[in-house]
Amino acid sequence: MKIALDPYMIRHLPLTELPAAVAELGYDQIELSPRSDFLDWWVMPRATQPRMREFKAAMRAAGVGLASVQPMYRWASPFEDERQWAVRCWKKAIEVAVEMDCRLMVSEFGRGASPDRTVAERNGLATNLNTKEACEAAWFRSMDELLPILEREGVTLSVEPHPEDWIEQYQPACDIVRNIGSKALKLSFIAPHTFYYGRDIGAMVREAGDLLAHVRVADTFDHTKSSQLRYIVNPPGSSQVRVHQHLDIGQGEVDFDGLFKAMADIGFDGLVSACVFAWEERAAESSRLMRQGIDQLVARHFSAR
Repeated sequence: MKIALDPYMIRHLPLTELPAAVAELGYDQIELSPRSDFLDWWVMPRATQPRMREFKAAMRAAGVGLASVQPMYRWASPFEDERQWAVRCWKKAIEVAVEMDCRLMVSEFGRGASPDRTVAERNGLATNLNTKEACEAAWFRSMDELLPILEREGVTLSVEPHPEDWIEQYQPACDIVRNIGSKALKLSFIAPHTFYYGRDIGAMVREAGDLLAHVRVADTFDHTKSSQLRYIVNPPGSSQVRVHQHLDIGQGEVDFDGLFKAMADIGFDGLVSACVFAWEERAAESSRLMRQGIDQLVARHFSAR
């Protein structure tokens, strides 16, 4: 099992300084979420050859590895021009992962069209196009193009249903990935999204079983409790809003013992990443606390296996 830090809270650091900072916080692996000088949101990768060489040299010097990268593109857009652009960006991102000797890419099923296109649809210019069914069909077309490349390159893609994606629940996501049956396609479980996924954290992880390659650890509150008033959103009744946090372990209501027990039960040996976003003003303290908490959970539930 690898344990990585998502360094989002210290993203102001240059790439060449990031590995040493991650090592100083107690981690030997990086989960590189989107950043403007490498894999940025929605656009062609900005990872130039000189920048990749410098980043690799900095990681070697710090004794830190690149466990995963996270491309984010609109591969589920029902607008074919957006989808094709996303696939083109994905192909370049795969080249970057191979160049960086990073064999795990993580991403989301996707939220469909860009906001501008969504507004156009709501104004009647593309009525009923951006439906969940249309987004699912677009995503499958993208998989048809990308999975053969991933398989050929020996890169694993781990996907997760994200709040507001065309699929938000974990069980149908398991069905989709298992039915595709590609050795290159696996599942992520994102702990702070638990209460959008379903009710039984252990059952979801056990159903994923050998498909589970990646677990992100952060805490959140259960938005379904207290008549759904764990969060108060104005105006009331804003049913399309998706709210959650990425907090330190113990600051929310995620059942981490249930999560790690289920991971141990299925023999999980993939990537676990600390993925807190909430505490930039205490990023170092938060990152160290998360490492300590993850180590304790692993020792408690895996040591006797």
